[in-house]
Amino acid sequence: MRPPTIRDVAERAGVSKSLVSLVLRGSDQVRPEKRQAVLAAVEELGYRPNAAARSLSERRTRTVGVLLNDMRNPWFVELLEGLNSRLHDSGLRMLLADGHLNRRLGEDLTRTFTDLRVDGLIAVGTLPAAEALATAAGSVPTVVAGAREPVLPGVDIVAGDDEHGARLATEHLIGLGHRRIAHIAGPGAVGELRRRGFEAVMRERGLTGTATVEQGDLTEEGGYRATVRLLSARERPTAVFAFNDIAGVGALSAAEELGLQVPRDLSLVGYDNTYLSRLRHLWLTTVDNASHDVGRRAARCLLERIADPARPAEVVLTTPALEVRGTTARP
Repeated sequence: MRPPTIRDVAERAGVSKSLVSLVLRGSDQVRPEKRQAVLAAVEELGYRPNAAARSLSERRTRTVGVLLNDMRNPWFVELLEGLNSRLHDSGLRMLLADGHLNRRLGEDLTRTFTDLRVDGLIAVGTLPAAEALATAAGSVPTVVAGAREPVLPGVDIVAGDDEHGARLATEHLIGLGHRRIAHIAGPGAVGELRRRGFEAVMRERGLTGTATVEQGDLTEEGGYRATVRLLSARERPTAVFAFNDIAGVGALSAAEELGLQVPRDLSLVGYDNTYLSRLRHLWLTTVDNASHDVGRRAARCLLERIADPARPAEVVLTTPALEVRGTTARP
């Protein structure tokens, strides 16, 4: 059997096709009895609007392309929850693409999204191909979420206040009595801001000489290797502030492998307050970067940019908070 069409709905309800279209678009210019007749016919026939046909008539696809830096990062997944809830309320659906896979395959997924004629584009996390995003932003309303780069004309940025969050983590460790504190730094503008916050607090407290920065990355393996290097030093740190929770988990593994107990021998702070930090056997002290709020605000910025593509770009920062759990204590 062929699927029911709008003509079938119109015949069942005893109205015109144009009136059915008005009802399906939620128009308030339809009498209640006619609206009820159309809705009843839709229910009886099991009619579903043809999305492709509606897109052609409205010149909108009601879809938003979301390009993730790396889908394996749990903080991005939590951001998506806030993003999707706000977009769904506005009748928009997300199309997801993994930037990590994109780089492996050498594909430009921003071009794929523009070819699909998405209504908007959201880049989540720092993406290396800034020129491709700039090209897409020239034709599609675009927002960067959870990162501070690239800075492009007409592209809003929504992220946490990373420098302030790093200050919270560092001040917490100093307040516990730690003086030899190390920071596992991350890449990009976000990594630079978190490092800047750490170094500023250590300098203000007169602890520059006991501050150590070890370069890591966004992965558990990177956090593990950086911590092994830190703990192999002659004067090892008594506390480590990791770039994110994933690196913090790697740091925890390295400490345990070297025979150190957390937090008795080493205090540890992560960043992002992902579900990993809330696992009972980890119970990681971390900085809550308001991922759900970042997602909702990014969706709001995109909706406003779709409505007014020419408005000036803005940077929206959420306020982080420290979540003290079981991996920090006095030295």
